[in-house]
Amino acid sequence: MRWFIFIIFYILVDLYAYQAVRAITKSNWVSIIYVVISLLVLGNLIFQFNQPNPSGGFTGGRGYALGLVLAFIVGKLVLTIFMFGEDLVRMFVATYYKISGPSTSSFELPERRRFLGQIALGIAAIPFLSLLYGMYWGKYNYKVLKYVLYFEDLPTAFDGYRITQISDIHSGSFDNHEKIKYGVDLINEQESDVVLFTGDLVNNKATEMNTWKKTFSQITAKDGVFSVLGNHDYGDYVEWESDAARLANIEDLKTVHADMGWDLLLNEHRFLEKDGERIALVGVENWGAGGFKKKGDLDLAGKGLSKDDFKVLMSHDPSYWQEKIKSDPNHYHLTLSGHTHGMQFGIEIPGWFKWSPVKYRYENWAGIYEEFGRYINVNRGFGYLAYPGRVGIWPEVSVIELRKGSKPA
Repeated sequence: MRWFIFIIFYILVDLYAYQAVRAITKSNWVSIIYVVISLLVLGNLIFQFNQPNPSGGFTGGRGYALGLVLAFIVGKLVLTIFMFGEDLVRMFVATYYKISGPSTSSFELPERRRFLGQIALGIAAIPFLSLLYGMYWGKYNYKVLKYVLYFEDLPTAFDGYRITQISDIHSGSFDNHEKIKYGVDLINEQESDVVLFTGDLVNNKATEMNTWKKTFSQITAKDGVFSVLGNHDYGDYVEWESDAARLANIEDLKTVHADMGWDLLLNEHRFLEKDGERIALVGVENWGAGGFKKKGDLDLAGKGLSKDDFKVLMSHDPSYWQEKIKSDPNHYHLTLSGHTHGMQFGIEIPGWFKWSPVKYRYENWAGIYEEFGRYINVNRGFGYLAYPGRVGIWPEVSVIELRKGSKPA
């Protein structure tokens, strides 16, 4: 039934969008090409989703099939809106003139519909080409975003301390070793004191890291690499032959972190020491609002810490910050999260404007936010999921410099 509804929707959108093409040209060859491409795109999607997919989700051919359908549907929806809107206007105007008497011939000129079709095609090309660009280039368009945050109570020895944050690797989606190596090299080029990974190493299974473990084990920092789990790391979005297999997968993933030299924090903390002073690095398991897994335990992770300890917290889902962290009496100075990916689609003008549909789901969805003198950085993610691309919201490496004192005016 699900496929039937989708196919009907696809065909209806396609038929209406086709009116824009016919308004511009009556060529039978153009019509044949249009129909053939539409059927191939739809057929490929159905074919890919009926193939065995042990990793689950939208990996491999499924992802690209979904991306192509998305690009075509979005473009054709633009055409449909234009042509349907024009039909409505003509219907109302024709009805008016039929009642009042004057001829409606001026609203039936083919030149007018042809002109509108040309405009519609031009506008539809923008999201269509953008989504194709995002699939083949945008998803590896890594950006290094740098922030300086000031804290009055930062230990003096950590003034100028640099943290590199990465998040949401989603290794099961990758298909280009050269591009991923470039991203890893970019992380190391920041030469930060510590590297922190805030969850979702895989889409579903630990085995997704088999071909990527060597590459990511090359990430290094003077004070080490630390990590937490994200919602996808628990394997909840794929069918398992037994619950024991699911639990074994989680243990295998923990082993992957260890094999790469990453210190995985599971509702616990570590101290980073420098010149006789220290800051606490706290890591909670995933806690997400709504139906997402809630294994994060801030009280357990911060057990033994005092309000006066300077604390950096890793929490995959930023909704935990809104729910508990920002108002916790133990005072967590800086929280690092990911999860949202910025929806992998949006508009950003650095320092001035940012927008993505995900903002209507998450209050904190990309970049730095501050409340009560406490900060959260929501990393836009290193990888991608489902739609195999990024448009406007690029893959991110965050670099945060801690400074002692008050923020300059």
